[in-house]
Amino acid sequence: MRRDARGAALLLVLWLMVLLIALVGAFSLTARTENLQARALVDGVQAEQAARAGLEYALTRVGETDPRRQWRPDGRTYRWNFADAGVEVRLVDEDAKVDLNQADNGLLVGLMEAVGIARTRAEKLAGAVIDWRDPDPLTQPSGGAEDPDYASAGLPWGAKDAEFESSAELLQVLGFAADDVRRLLPHVTVYSGRARPETAFASAPVLTAMGLDGKDIVQRREAWDPSRGQPMPGIPGIGGLQASGSGTYSIESTARLRGGRTATLAAVVRIGGGSVPGMAYTPLRWEEGAQSR
Repeated sequence: MRRDARGAALLLVLWLMVLLIALVGAFSLTARTENLQARALVDGVQAEQAARAGLEYALTRVGETDPRRQWRPDGRTYRWNFADAGVEVRLVDEDAKVDLNQADNGLLVGLMEAVGIARTRAEKLAGAVIDWRDPDPLTQPSGGAEDPDYASAGLPWGAKDAEFESSAELLQVLGFAADDVRRLLPHVTVYSGRARPETAFASAPVLTAMGLDGKDIVQRREAWDPSRGQPMPGIPGIGGLQASGSGTYSIESTARLRGGRTATLAAVVRIGGGSVPGMAYTPLRWEEGAQSR
């Protein structure tokens, strides 16, 4: 009986040891998981702040008066190191884009063709853009979309009959597919107020829409490296390049930490605080992209 009691006690001790080991293992796994989650959160915040630092640093460089230090707002990529992060920044002057509220039919059609939309469809879509923003109920001669057309398509809204407040409103304009909008968004704006874009910073599709050789002009422009002290070139079709930007820029800043965490910030900002004294810039659009490894 004593031998049986000792055996039962030993078995109980072994079970208790197994239970304790399981508890310690579970606690260790939980602690490790929480540590990884905390590390991920910290890395995410660091990457986000590095991306924001890239945006703010870009605004200091685009305003440089020394052309050797100035960053050009023409879409080229600049690389910068901030603490433990590598940052890539692209700037585009909003004046270099096609303004959806000011562009005429020809410029809109040309841009749509330049991004790969067929001519016949481009004419109809350009008419729909103009019908969206103009206050009259008359459909454009080349085709377009007024209230009856939206009703026929089963849409609960009609033509806005007012200016675009955001380029993303193109998704609401009758006839536009998501792929059309994706192609156009890098090249359109609602912030310039110009009927014709600024050629010194415009993208190849915008230059092509203006009747110029967009690909050749962009290649010549990117071959010029002001950081080496090269003089500002003259470019066929547009003359000399503009020395400085308008002060309103699209900026995309992507930060990558050494561990692989990345964060992207895409914004449209205007230099100056506007109605808020002391601010270096006014955000007009602000999108913080998903973080990833």
